[in-house]
Amino acid sequence: GIDMIAGPSEILVVCDGKTNPDWIAMDLFSQAEHDEDAQSILVCPDADFVAQVKASIDRLVEEMPRKDIIRTSLEARGALIVAQDMDEAVKVANYIAPEHLELSVENPRELVKQIRHAGAIFMGRYTAEALGDYCAGPNHVLPTSRTARFSSPLGVYDFQKRSSLIDCSAEGASELGKVASTLARGEGLIAHARSAEYRIKA
Repeated sequence: GIDMIAGPSEILVVCDGKTNPDWIAMDLFSQAEHDEDAQSILVCPDADFVAQVKASIDRLVEEMPRKDIIRTSLEARGALIVAQDMDEAVKVANYIAPEHLELSVENPRELVKQIRHAGAIFMGRYTAEALGDYCAGPNHVLPTSRTARFSSPLGVYDFQKRSSLIDCSAEGASELGKVASTLARGEGLIAHARSAEYRIKA
């Protein structure tokens, strides 16, 4: 039972406004072309740069074989967000908890320290999300729909079934029994309490 909802595809780009706007537009397209329900978002504190990306989108979309899907995706679920500053951009990213997060900034290794929720994080201007789709290395089955707040990329643990082992000595059972008894009686679960209490040494 390892399946999870991995889709529709998502990308969120945090940019400082110094990357080529055509690159950012195409990065947004790279997920939008998957599916009309895909989500492509840019967050940047530079309003002029955001306008440049919008111009790139309008120009470059005409060249795309899947332009109808891209347009529908961007119109329905895309966003170009002007943040007050980079701190606010990070807050937006952590709130959205995207499947794919591009940190298209000068110092991604510093900025990534503030990221709490993302499936896969692409570091710097040269690390396009498309590399992760095909050949960058890490597993690319990733949490979507904000589930990166509590889920991780598919990994080895997902293919292992584990059990917990609890093994008390008589002395350990006596000590833990006192704690369990107090908590169980606090909840009104008397059978729990007495089960633990039977093993408390007089």
